[in-house]
Amino acid sequence: MRGDILIVDDQADVRAVLREILEVEGLTIREAPDGETALRMCAERVPRVVFLDLSMPGMDGLEVLRALKSDEHTAPAKVVIVTARGEIARAQGVAAGADEFYTKPFSPLAILQLVENMLSEG
Repeated sequence: MRGDILIVDDQADVRAVLREILEVEGLTIREAPDGETALRMCAERVPRVVFLDLSMPGMDGLEVLRALKSDEHTAPAKVVIVTARGEIARAQGVAAGADEFYTKPFSPLAILQLVENMLSEG
C-alpha cells in the first residue's frame, strides 16, 4: 500500500497516533498543525488522503474541506474527517464533500482498512 497522506490536526498527540498507525504500512505521511498550513501543503503536492480535524483555531476543518473540494487541483484528494464532534458535524462534513467521517477515539484497524480501500480506488 503506497500513498501520500496528510494529517491535519492542531493536537500533536492526535497527529502522532495517526502517523504511528499509518507509517507501519510504508505510507508517506505529512502533518499540518492548522488549516492554512494544510492548504499550502496541498497546493504544493496534493495528497491521496487527508485526515482532517474540524475543531482547529483560525481556519476550521470545514473551511479547509470546502477550499480543497472547490479547487480542481486539490478536489481529487480523499478527505476523512476525524473529530470529537458528533452527528451534526457528520452532516456538515458530508455536505461539504467529506469522503468519510470518524469520531475520536477511532479504531486503528478501521483507519488502516479505510486507507487501504481509498488507495486501491486509484
